[in-house]
Amino acid sequence: MSQSSTPQDLETSAIVEAVESSDIHRLVYNGKEIILIGTAHISRESVATVTRAIEQEQPDCVCVELDEQRYQTLKDRNRWEKLNILQVVKSGQVPFLMANLALASFQKRMGLHTGVKPGEELAAAAQTAEDLDIRVALVDRNIRTTLLRAWRKTGFWKKMNLVATLFAGMFEKQELNEEELSQLRQTDSLSSMLEEMGDILPAAKTILVDERDAWMTYHILQAAGEKTVAVVGAAHVPGITRCLDAPPDAETIADMGIIPPKSTLSKCIPWIVPAIVALLFVVGFFFGDRSRLLDAATAWVLANGTLSALGALLAMGHPLTILSAFVAAPLTSLNPTIGAGFVTALVQAMKVPPTVRDMEQVSDDIAHLSGWWRNRVTRVLLVFFLSSLGSTIGTFVAFGWLKDLI
Repeated sequence: MSQSSTPQDLETSAIVEAVESSDIHRLVYNGKEIILIGTAHISRESVATVTRAIEQEQPDCVCVELDEQRYQTLKDRNRWEKLNILQVVKSGQVPFLMANLALASFQKRMGLHTGVKPGEELAAAAQTAEDLDIRVALVDRNIRTTLLRAWRKTGFWKKMNLVATLFAGMFEKQELNEEELSQLRQTDSLSSMLEEMGDILPAAKTILVDERDAWMTYHILQAAGEKTVAVVGAAHVPGITRCLDAPPDAETIADMGIIPPKSTLSKCIPWIVPAIVALLFVVGFFFGDRSRLLDAATAWVLANGTLSALGALLAMGHPLTILSAFVAAPLTSLNPTIGAGFVTALVQAMKVPPTVRDMEQVSDDIAHLSGWWRNRVTRVLLVFFLSSLGSTIGTFVAFGWLKDLI
C-alpha cells in the first residue's frame, strides 16, 4: 500500500474532458487521464458507482480518500474488540477518540436509512482494486494531523462553537435517502454548504476542506499512472479540480503535514487559574479577613466538586466515579498537569469495565442517543467530558464566590 509514487514535473493545467454522470468527472492532466469520482460516504449508489467504474476502466492506479489509520479501521470491522479503554484514558487520547466518535455517530445515523456503513464506498474501491491487482494509493492526510491542525488554528470562541456543534451532532436525528444524497452530491449544493461553513468556522473549513483538497491533489498526481481512478467525497471534487489548475508544490504540502505547537495562551491558561486562586488566598491572608478564608476554601471545594460530580452523575457514572469527581475536581483545578476528567474516566473504566459485547456494539450504539449511555465504552467518554465540563464551570463559579469572600 503506497501513498505516492516518484514525483514528476507536472506543470500542465488540467482540462475537463467529459462528464459521464453527475458523480464521475474525466480530467486530463499532463497527458494522463484522471477519473475523479465524487461520492457520499453513506450511499449505496456510490458503492456501486466506484466498483463499476474500476471494473470497467481497469486503471493503473486507484486513489482513495483515506490515510493508513482510517484504511485499517475500515478493513478491520472488529477493531473495537481490541480497544483498551484504560490505555486510551492513560495516554490522554479521550478527546481525540470522542471527536472521532461524534463524527462517526452523525454519519452512522444518516447511513442507517440507506443501509450503508460510513466509508463503505472507499473500502469497496480499495478492495475492488486489490481484487483486480491494481495499485492502491492512500492520498488523504493523517486524520489526527488534520484534527489537531483544525483545533490549534481555531480561536477560543470558535473552538467552543466547534465543540458544541460536534456535541449537538451526537443527538441530532438526520436521515437521508439515496435521492437526497444524490442531490447533496451536486456541486452547487455543496458549494453553498461549504461557503456557509467558511463564514462560521473559517479556520476549520480551510484545514478540513481546502488543505485536504490540495493534499489529495498533490498525492493523486504523484501516484497517477496513464489512467487513474480517484475516489473522494463529493465535497472535495470542486476543490481538487481547481487545484489541478495550479498544483501545490512539495514544500507547501510538507507545511500542511506539520501539527502547529500550542499557542502561548493555551500553554499559560492551565497555570493562570491556580496562580489566580493562590494569589486570592495570599491577599486574603495578609490584607483581608482571615476568618473568612475557611469559607473561601469551602466555596472552592463545593463549586468545583459539586458541579463535576453532577457531570459524572449525568453521565450515569458509578457511585465511586461520582465521589471521585467531587474529591478530585477541587484539586485538579489547581493542577495544570491533570484534569478531573482523567481521574473520573479512570475510575469509571476500572469500576465498570467494558464487556466484549460493549466492544462489539460500539459502532452501532453511537448511532442512538441512548446508546452513548448504555454502552460502557462511550459512557467512560461521557464521564470524562461531562465531569470535566462541570469542573470548568465550577472554577468560574468559585471565582465569583472567592472575590466576595476574600
